[in-house]
Parts: sequence; structure tokens; C-alpha cells
Amino acid sequence: MSEKQQPGVWEGFKAFLMRGNVIDLAVAVVIGAAFTNIVNSVVKGIINPLVGAIGTKNLDSYSYCLKEPCHGTGDTATGVRILWGSVLGATLSFVITAAVVYFLMVLPMSKFLARQAARQKAKEGTQEIIEVSELEVLKEIRDALLAQRGPGQRPD
Repeated sequence: MSEKQQPGVWEGFKAFLMRGNVIDLAVAVVIGAAFTNIVNSVVKGIINPLVGAIGTKNLDSYSYCLKEPCHGTGDTATGVRILWGSVLGATLSFVITAAVVYFLMVLPMSKFLARQAARQKAKEGTQEIIEVSELEVLKEIRDALLAQRGPGQRPD
């Protein structure tokens, strides 16, 4: 008896790479990386100056000192600080990213799919009406033929 050979590691790897979802994932990562640059530019160019109108342009400089004395920045900083400005900047970046993805990608795609589903449903409804009307016409033809034969005549 001959045994079935299982595909080798290389063939399995090639099959894995050629699946559609792996390619889609790779494209999504590349697009996401490019989109990150756009969002960071919007935050640095628009959001930070708007916040800067109230305080400073650099959100990372906003902090709260938990344990005194809080002096210096970076490695020379003393005290215990909560850097809430960087959290605010990251949150704004996330909200902007989510809004752009929703309004430019998810919402239009949902509307497009809803329109396609409505067209498909209308097409199926039209097909059903045509089938029903054909059936009605055939019934009318049958009734007319029976009426022409007259009562009491048997069909051949």
C-alpha cells in the first residue's frame, strides 16, 4: 500500500502565504503605518496648536507632580510625575484615527453594502412578481381553454 505524502514545510508555508487573508493583513499593516503618519501630522499641526492657544503647544509637557520636588525633565527629573499630557495626546490621536476610519471607510462601505442589498432584494422581488404573473396568465389560458370546450366535454 502506498502512503499519502504530506506536503513539506515549504509547500505549507507557500500555501499559507498565498491565502487571501494573509495578503489582506499585510496590506492593512502597510496602510495603517502610512495612516499613522497622517494622524500624527494632524495632531502636531492642528490639535497641538489649538491646545497651545490655551497653554503650551507640546502636550507632553503637561504633568502633575505627586511627590515634591518636581524639577527637570527626562533622566534628570526629580520627584514623581504623572504625565497626563502624553496620555491626552495619545487619546486625541486614537479618537482622530477612529473618526477618520469610521467616516471615510466604515460608513461609506456600510452605505454601499446596504444599497447593494436593497438592489438585490428589489431584483428578487421583481423576479417573484414576474413568476407570479406568469402563473396567473397560464391559469387564465387554462380557464379559457376549458370554457371553449364547454361543460361536459372531457379533455383528450
